[in-house]
Amino acid sequence: MTVVNGQPRDATHVIGTVKGPGESGNQYLFITAQSDRIKIGEFVFYRVSDVETAETLDILGKISACRLVDHLPDRIFADSEIDPSTIAALIGFKYASPEIYEVAVEVIGYFNKNLGFMNPRRPPEPGAKVYLADDYSLTGILNKQPVGAVGTAHIGHLLLREGQAVPIALDVKELVSTHMAILAGTGSGKSYTAGVLIEELMRPHNRAAVLIFDPHGEYNTLEGMRGHPAFRGEDGYEPQVKILHPNEIKIRYSSLDYPDVMALLPEMSDRQQSILYKAFSAMRGKKKSDRWDMNDLIHAVFEADIVQDDNGNEKQGSSASALEWKLNRLVNSPYFTPTSIWVPGIYLSRDR
Repeated sequence: MTVVNGQPRDATHVIGTVKGPGESGNQYLFITAQSDRIKIGEFVFYRVSDVETAETLDILGKISACRLVDHLPDRIFADSEIDPSTIAALIGFKYASPEIYEVAVEVIGYFNKNLGFMNPRRPPEPGAKVYLADDYSLTGILNKQPVGAVGTAHIGHLLLREGQAVPIALDVKELVSTHMAILAGTGSGKSYTAGVLIEELMRPHNRAAVLIFDPHGEYNTLEGMRGHPAFRGEDGYEPQVKILHPNEIKIRYSSLDYPDVMALLPEMSDRQQSILYKAFSAMRGKKKSDRWDMNDLIHAVFEADIVQDDNGNEKQGSSASALEWKLNRLVNSPYFTPTSIWVPGIYLSRDR
C-alpha cells in the first residue's frame, strides 16, 4: 500500500506508455497491447512529481478514442482453418498480443479533496507509464461521501468496472437545491432513474418530504416502500406514502407571494392593486412567522384603505369592500387551505 495525493493506494497496474501529445492541448496519446483494458470512457492516469512539495500526483484522464496501429499481416488471417497464432509462432513472433493500439486520453486533472480537480498544466513526458485507475481511488473521487451516509443517494455503479466495485452516490443537497432534468430517449429509463432517486431520498439516512406530480401514474409502485425493511430505521422510522388525487390537492395561503395573489384575482383597478400591495406588505411585516390566512389579509386591506372626506375626517375607502369580495373567492376555492399538508418523512404523490 502506497500513499498518493494524500490517499492510500493499492498496487497499480501499468497498461501502456505515453507516445506524446494528442490533437488538443488537453489530450495525450499512449501505446498499449492490452486490448482488454482500453474501453472508451475508462479512467487512467500518469504520475508527476509536484515541484514545490515533492508529492507524487496522479493526473487522471478518460479514454476518448482508440485505433489499431500495428498487427499481424492480413495474409495470416486469410485462411480461416489455420490459427493465426500458429503461423505467428512459426515465423518467430513471440508476443502474446500481436495488436498494438494508439489510445487518446482527455486529461481531467489531479484530485484534491478540498478543492476538487486541479489542472496540472503539465503534459506527460513521452515514455511515461500510464496506469489503470483502481477501484478504491475512483470510489473516493466520484463520491463526496460513502454510500449510505446522511445526504447521499446511491444510484448505481460504474458500468466500466465488474460487479459493484465502484458505487456511485449523488450529493442530495446539490441534487435538491437546484433545478434538475433527466434527459434521455423514450424507454431509456428516465422514470426508473427518478424512482431510484425518490427511494434514496426516503431512506432512513435522508428522511425527505417529496411531492410528485404524476399525471401518467408512473410512480404508484412506490407504495411498496411502506413497511419494507430496507426503508425502516432503527428508531422505528418508516416512510409513509399517500396518493393524492387532483381534488385533494390544497395550497396553503401563506405560501403565496404578492404576485401569486395578483395573478389569482380578477382584473383590478390601479387603486385596488395599490391598496392590495400596501396591505400585503403591512401584513407580512407584522406577522412574526410566515404563516397567515386570508382573514389576516382582508383585515390588512381594510386598514390600508383609509381616506379623508371633505371635512378631513377619516373614513373607509370604497376599494376595501371590492377587494374583500375578490379575496373571498379564494377562500371559497377548493384549491386553497390555511393549513399545511407537508409533514417531514412523508411522500406525497399526485395521480390522475
